[in-house]
Amino acid sequence: MMSIDVLPNDSESLKRLLLAREKELVVARAHAVAVTAEAATLRAKVADDQALIAHLKLWIEKLNRDRFGQRSERSARLLNQLELQLEELEATATEDELAAEKAVARTTSVAAFTRKRSSRKPFPEHLPRERVIVPGPTACACCGGTRLSRLGEDVTETLEVVPRQWKVIQTVREKFSCRDCESIGQAPAPFHVIPRGWAGPSLLAMILFEKYGQHQPLNRQAERYDREGVPLSLSTLADQVGACCTALRPIHERLIAHVLAAGRLHGDDTTVPVLAKGKTVTARCWTYVRDDRPFGGQAPPAALFYYSRDRAGEHPQRHLASYSGILQADAYSGYGKLYADGRGPDTIREAACWAHARRKFFVLADIEANARRKARGSTSGAISPTALEAVRRIDALFEIERSINGLPADRRLAVRHEQAAPLVAALEAWMREERRKLSRHSDVAGAMDYMLKRWHAFARFLDDGHICLSNNAAERALRGIALGRKAWLFAGSDRGGDRAAFMYGLIVTAKLNDVDPQAWLADVLARIAGHPVQKLDELMPWNWRKQNSVHDALAA
Repeated sequence: MMSIDVLPNDSESLKRLLLAREKELVVARAHAVAVTAEAATLRAKVADDQALIAHLKLWIEKLNRDRFGQRSERSARLLNQLELQLEELEATATEDELAAEKAVARTTSVAAFTRKRSSRKPFPEHLPRERVIVPGPTACACCGGTRLSRLGEDVTETLEVVPRQWKVIQTVREKFSCRDCESIGQAPAPFHVIPRGWAGPSLLAMILFEKYGQHQPLNRQAERYDREGVPLSLSTLADQVGACCTALRPIHERLIAHVLAAGRLHGDDTTVPVLAKGKTVTARCWTYVRDDRPFGGQAPPAALFYYSRDRAGEHPQRHLASYSGILQADAYSGYGKLYADGRGPDTIREAACWAHARRKFFVLADIEANARRKARGSTSGAISPTALEAVRRIDALFEIERSINGLPADRRLAVRHEQAAPLVAALEAWMREERRKLSRHSDVAGAMDYMLKRWHAFARFLDDGHICLSNNAAERALRGIALGRKAWLFAGSDRGGDRAAFMYGLIVTAKLNDVDPQAWLADVLARIAGHPVQKLDELMPWNWRKQNSVHDALAA
C-alpha cells in the first residue's frame, strides 16, 4: 500500500494517479473474469472427456458381450453399472457446459466450449403432429410498410408427451417479405426449456419425476420409451436431466432460504449406496424438514436434502452453518458441535426425539414379535416388564400430544404444563430409581441411559409449544429414499448423489404441500426462463397450488 507521505500535493497529479489506479483495477477485474471463464471451460471439457470415456467403455463391454455371449451374471451387473455411470457423467457434463457458457458470456477473450453430440435422429414419422401456427407480422418491422408477401415458413419440432400418448408439436413460423423495402419479417423462434432443447416441459417433468420420484433409472426409462415406439438414448435423457437441474436451481435456492428461516427443523439421515471404482460404498443422504403445522403455523412445509460420501459430523455443521433455532433430531454425535455454547449468535437448541427413545424399549417389550419368532421356531427372547412399563408411560405422553396436534403453540404449552409435566417428572424419577437396580450390561439399562444422559433435550418440549414430541416428519421425508433403494440399486457418482438430493428436495416439498410434483415441474419448466426474478416465489409449490386452485374455481 502506498504511504501517504509519497502522494503528490497538487490536485492534477492526484487525478492522474487515481485514473491510473482505476485502469489497473479494470484490467485486474477483466483478468479475473477471464480466468474464471477459462476454469469453467476447462471443467466442462474435463466433464465431456469423462462422459466420452464412459461411453466408449460401455460400447466396448457391449461389443464383447455380443461377440462372446453373456459370460456371467457379473457381466450383466457390469453393464448396469457402466450405464448408470455414463448417465451421471452425461448429466454432469451438461451442467458444466451451461456453467461455462454463463462464465464465457461475461468476457470476450475466452472462446466458448460446446460439447460434441451425435446428431439426433428425426422424430418417428408415425407420431402425430400438432401444428401451432404463430401469426406472422402484419407490418414490416423495418419500415412499417403493410405490403407483405409470404415467402414460406420454418418449422420447429418439439417432442412432447401426454399421458399414454406421444406427439410431436410443430410450431410453424411464417415468413413475410416487405415489397417496399425487401426486408424479411418473422415471429421469433419458440422457447425451449433448455438451450438447444427439443423436449417439451411435460416430457422433461416426466423424466425427472420417473427418475427421482419413482426411482426409475434413465436406462430403464429409455427401454420403456423404445417399446412405445420413441427411441431416446441414455445420453440424450441424461442431457435433459443435467440441463433441467441448472434451470431449476433458482427454485432450489429459494427453497433453502425458506427452510433455514424456520424456528424449528427436523433433521435425519439415511444410507445411500454409491458406485465407487467398480463397487458400491455406503454414503449418506441428509434431510432437514420445516413443518409448522403441528403448532398451527401458517408457513408452508418444505424439505431440504443433502448428499455426502460419509457420515462425518462436518456435514450437518456445514448444512446448518447459518441456522439458529431448534433442531429436532436423534442423538447422533455429529450434531454435538451445533449445540455447543460457544457457537456464537447462531445458537441451535437440541430437542430429542421421544419416538427414538420409545423404540429402544419397544424392541425389548414387543410381545407380538416375540410370539412370531417362537412360532417360526426361532429363539424367543424374554419380555422385560421394566421395558413394558417404560413404553406404557411414554405412550401416555403421545396420547396427550395427539389431542393438541394443530393447536397454537401457547395452548399446546398450557396443556403440557398441566398434563404432561407431571408425567415427565414421574417418568424421570421412576427411571433413575430402576436404573440403580440394573446391571450396566443390561439392554434395558442402555435404553434408559440413552434418555437420562440427555434428559434436558427430552424435556425441552415442556418449555416450548413449537417443539414436537417426535422426529417423524424427517423420517417420513426419507421414506421414499428407503423404498427406492431397491429399485435404483446405487447412485452413479458423488455428483449424481448431489443431483438426486437436489431433486428430492423439490419433489418432497411438492408432496408436503399436496401438489402433484410432475404437474408442478412441468409448469415451472415451461415458465421459469421468462418469469421475473422478483416474482420467483409465485412458482414455489405452495403458491403454485393456490394459483391453480383459483383458476380451477373460476373455470367451474
